[in-house]
Amino acid sequence: MEENKCPKCGSDLGEVVETAGGKKLRRCTNCTHVKWLPIEPKTLDEKCPKCGNQLALAFTRSGKKMKKCSTGGWDAKEKKATGCDYIEWINGTTEPLDNDCPKCGNKLVLYTTANGKRMIKCSTSGWDRERKQATGCDYIQWLRFDEEVDVAV
Repeated sequence: MEENKCPKCGSDLGEVVETAGGKKLRRCTNCTHVKWLPIEPKTLDEKCPKCGNQLALAFTRSGKKMKKCSTGGWDAKEKKATGCDYIEWINGTTEPLDNDCPKCGNKLVLYTTANGKRMIKCSTSGWDRERKQATGCDYIQWLRFDEEVDVAV
């Protein structure tokens, strides 16, 4: 089947649309089928600490971000990794705020997830991996993508 045709009904696929999260897709002009397009890795101005080649910013199928060596890959026929195997997972970032938590009085922080979603939360909040439960204060305020926040200097 052609790349510009729907695999369900054979109709044309629409224009490429980008979601707020940065993923790209094409919708069928006739039925409900959605074709998700792969996100191409972007070359970074950083060198691989293992082999010295360029690093690339890549995404998993579920949207997690990682820095990986540009020489690393996957041989589908042999079903094994090729090239350099360096990977660094990108997690969220935390920036201090001048405001106090309305629930417990400790300082608030601006947390940005690896996918770019932002929230204001209490600096005491955390996650206990062993017990699989939240710790500290539970105050959270999710922000819209266009909302501005004053960050402490």
